[in-house]
Amino acid sequence: MATLFGSGIKRREDPRLVTGKATYTDDVKLPGLLYAAILRSTYAHARLKNVNVAKAKKAPGVVAVYTGADLKDKLNTVPCAWNVPNCDLKVPSHPLLATDKVRYAGDGIAMVVAESRAAARDALDLIDVDYDALDAVVDPEKAAQKGAPELHTEVPSNIAFTWKVAGGDAAKAFAEAPVTVEQRIVQNRLLPTALEPRAACASYNTGTGQLTCWVTSQNPHIHRFLLSVMTKLPEHKIRVIAPEVGGGFGSKIPGYADEALVCFASMELGRPVKWTEDRSENYKVTIHGRDHVQYVALCGTKDGKITGLRTRVYAGLGGYASTAAPGIPTILHGLMYSGPYTIPNIDGTVYGVYTTTTPVDAYRGAGRPEATFLLERMIDLFARKIGMDPVEVRRKNLIPKDKFPYTVATGITYDSGNYQGALDKALQMFDYKKFRAEQAKARKAGRYLGVGVTTYCEICGLGPSQVAGAVGMSSASPSRTSRSSRATRRRRPRGGGRTAVEPRRSVAAR
Repeated sequence: MATLFGSGIKRREDPRLVTGKATYTDDVKLPGLLYAAILRSTYAHARLKNVNVAKAKKAPGVVAVYTGADLKDKLNTVPCAWNVPNCDLKVPSHPLLATDKVRYAGDGIAMVVAESRAAARDALDLIDVDYDALDAVVDPEKAAQKGAPELHTEVPSNIAFTWKVAGGDAAKAFAEAPVTVEQRIVQNRLLPTALEPRAACASYNTGTGQLTCWVTSQNPHIHRFLLSVMTKLPEHKIRVIAPEVGGGFGSKIPGYADEALVCFASMELGRPVKWTEDRSENYKVTIHGRDHVQYVALCGTKDGKITGLRTRVYAGLGGYASTAAPGIPTILHGLMYSGPYTIPNIDGTVYGVYTTTTPVDAYRGAGRPEATFLLERMIDLFARKIGMDPVEVRRKNLIPKDKFPYTVATGITYDSGNYQGALDKALQMFDYKKFRAEQAKARKAGRYLGVGVTTYCEICGLGPSQVAGAVGMSSASPSRTSRSSRATRRRRPRGGGRTAVEPRRSVAAR
């Protein structure tokens, strides 16, 4: 029987991508198109005493200038879409344009809409902003300490949430364990750098009240929902089109203020409006990743059996809670503390902390790499302390193939796996024993060779569940329909009578 697996099907998108015929969001050209540019804060933390846009409004080619005051009661704030339960989550207001103060370098202050991109950007230089600088705090651990500058009055000590995960009896395990290792680990903040920066192009039909938005999106259905919240338009009045996306890595999952601002401008002006960030904006405004300070301890026996893991993590969220920010250091991070191992006792605490930095969201694994790193690092330290090969420590603690489905101490159930088989295959391909012999020989000669070993598993394929909540939902429709296609619909004639079935031509999606 024929199967698709291994058949070498060609990628359908390659021809248009490699020949330069693909359409990206910035390629969208519409009649009467206007261009938007956004003035960004140069301070990480400051009060806005005054924003004077009078000169910008008079600049050549400028059609409109908006500040946070102009948006009042017209738009909602930027929502946080992942409300993790049982952690007392505090989500402060995130205005689309700053009103009282700015909370990270890059926070939007004003938007200029003009006949050309150059005119819009030139007009930004004419906006006069009077700042009252405040102390900044960029380290999530320091931001959670007493006396640190507070970003939001409604969030004491900058702590957005305190989330705990526990299973077994970690306190007893550590009290009884003959071997314990501890370490402070810093997971540095990272910058996504997609070849294509973010962009949005919005066209509002004043006659029908319908909005179409082209956006660099990894999940157009969630973008439609978030735009509905921010613009106050019902979802069925919004159409989101995601053309080619030139890299995202998670950074094009969240909903951003910029996209809603472009939609608002089109709704206000009755003309299509486009905005595309430059690389400087990309680094300052597009979400960042990681930013953890982790205190980790692992305990076990002298023969290599791991009996407990304990963590205290300060997870930086940036100035505001981005779309999926609360779920990343909790659901996607803390629940993976057991990894592929039989660790019977786990106790973890994660603090989500606001800092005067760019908001943090999904990037390249989002929470899972941070969990994998802390666990694998501690296993290496444990192996070194007991004088055991790190491969053998891992092998001793991997979940056996015949134990699946297996529920780990964090409470989630793994349905299947063959971790020992995967490890053995990797060691065979690398010829681990031969390398260890070469390593010992080289060391005697004063040369140093190293080898790293890691095993991991992860939560993936998110969809509605008891763990993830109502996230990851989407749907699909064909991009085009042939002319001869037909669809049927059922219609009940007025006044009763039998149901008639009528053919109708299906409308091709643009």
